[in-house]
Amino acid sequence: REKMPKVKGDGDEAMPDAGTKSARRAARRDEQKPYQAAAGAVAAMLDDGDDDGELLVAPSTLEARTRAEHGAEEEEEDGGDKPSFGELSAAEMNGGKSEYRRVQVPAHRFTPLKAHWMEIYEPLVNHMKLQVRMNLKTKSVELRTSEHTDQISALQKGSDFVKAFLMGFDVADAIALLRLDDLYVDTFEVKDVKPLHGDHLSRAIGRIAGKAGKTKFAIENSTRTRIVLADSKIHMLGSFSNIKIARDAICDLILGSPPGKVYTKLRTIASRLKERF
Repeated sequence: REKMPKVKGDGDEAMPDAGTKSARRAARRDEQKPYQAAAGAVAAMLDDGDDDGELLVAPSTLEARTRAEHGAEEEEEDGGDKPSFGELSAAEMNGGKSEYRRVQVPAHRFTPLKAHWMEIYEPLVNHMKLQVRMNLKTKSVELRTSEHTDQISALQKGSDFVKAFLMGFDVADAIALLRLDDLYVDTFEVKDVKPLHGDHLSRAIGRIAGKAGKTKFAIENSTRTRIVLADSKIHMLGSFSNIKIARDAICDLILGSPPGKVYTKLRTIASRLKERF
């Protein structure tokens, strides 16, 4: 039996085609809707009250206004007179009051201090602009800032310089503390590394010094530091990294390492430092 084609009558509705549906959807998407103002101050400012929903101010106009306002503000800032403040001196930083520092002088360093007093006095007064005096009653060196002191750290540097000399460093080595900022003084005892007594302590100090100071000079030259052996105390002057290298070498000697092994390590370190600089 053959199926008869269905004839569309007057009451039957035509089925829409799939392509027609997608075309209508695309047309609805592309359709531009008028601007609808939301409730709030921004909407009230942008909406002009017309029924067609047009904007009172276009976005491009708003951007141009904003740019013009920022440009005017920058011109005012550049054109205005900026206040200029001069550098404050050390006395002004402390409210006009002078700072005071006292350094006690050990008994065995009093005679060298008298002998080198002028070498210590001149850089403190002429370069650091400090007031210095030696108090014979209290056996101390007193330092004070004045209205001529420019650097805020002048008093601390001067105090470190005097302390370094009293520890046993030469004036030529200690004066580097006044000129450079990255120099430090480190102190430790032999007993801090290993508890030694009697002859064992003397032999450890002898290993650090070496014959006629040979080992001490080798450590100083390879690490670019200065070392002072004051009985069982060891003072080191130099930068932070160099002090660490010298301290490690001295600790190896205290713990009993032979000087030849320490020399080999120092030779390697010295070659690395030369490559670095």
